[in-house]
Amino acid sequence: MKPRDLLLALAVVVVWGINFVVIEVGLEGMPPLLLSALRFFFAAVPAIFLLGKPRVAWRYVVGVGLALGVAKFGLLFIAMDHGVPAGLSSLVLQSQVIFTVLFAIAVLRERPRPAQIIGIVIACVGILLIVLDRKLSAPLGALALVIVAAGFWGVSNTITRYAKPPDTLRFMVWVSAVAVVPLLILSLLTEGPKADADAIRAIDLSGIGAIAYLAFVATLFGFGVWGYLLRQYDASTVAPFSLLVPVVGMSAAWVLRGETVGLQQAIAAVLVIGGMACTVIRRRTPRAPQTTESGVLVKSGA
Repeated sequence: MKPRDLLLALAVVVVWGINFVVIEVGLEGMPPLLLSALRFFFAAVPAIFLLGKPRVAWRYVVGVGLALGVAKFGLLFIAMDHGVPAGLSSLVLQSQVIFTVLFAIAVLRERPRPAQIIGIVIACVGILLIVLDRKLSAPLGALALVIVAAGFWGVSNTITRYAKPPDTLRFMVWVSAVAVVPLLILSLLTEGPKADADAIRAIDLSGIGAIAYLAFVATLFGFGVWGYLLRQYDASTVAPFSLLVPVVGMSAAWVLRGETVGLQQAIAAVLVIGGMACTVIRRRTPRAPQTTESGVLVKSGA
């Protein structure tokens, strides 16, 4: 990888890792579904007029928009609003790799590599350690929502495998556009018009900054650069960088939010990241660049 592209890959890792802390900041003054809706609104609306229509079938755009934009991010934001810390969220959400591989086996009829099976088992042990941690401050129900969110991320990855979008940025912009209206409706129904209106009227600079970061930096910059890298290099070169996202996320939560990590959580983190490594790192083969490896479209994060 060229030095410039290496720096770009690391920049995306940092952006997506810090993204979880930014979500926490945004949730301090705004209901979770409304925050998610605003994030996708500002990511999509200005860009769709510049980029044009998506270059894949609309059913794939709608499918990923509902699975990734509405279900995955909606559940993640709700879980974080109910007490799952930023660093822990960044780690547990990576169980999406497990779901992506399992869905690829069940739906796409792919044969799992032995390393993938080993990786799933290792990562599952790590997730189990987190759930059984008696010092865990996050409610188990909220933590379960993060795992369900990871499952929907796996669904969106599987749909993306079918879609094979030639332009990742354009695809994600339209996916974002699809998510806006359902999220707004769900926010009005569950969070209430008054709560939404009060949050918008009371928004401050930190709230505006959080929305801007989520929309323009994490979504447009992050996916734009990630898509560029996947067009320049094969997936086995790009995908391993995603393993660093929970490392950055947990570090940023520790430095910026004072989130501590106990011994059991630290061991669990090593197991989850190690399991992920087993599923996405593979021996390089001389083939054309791909955008469809299991778990490649990861760490949008949020």
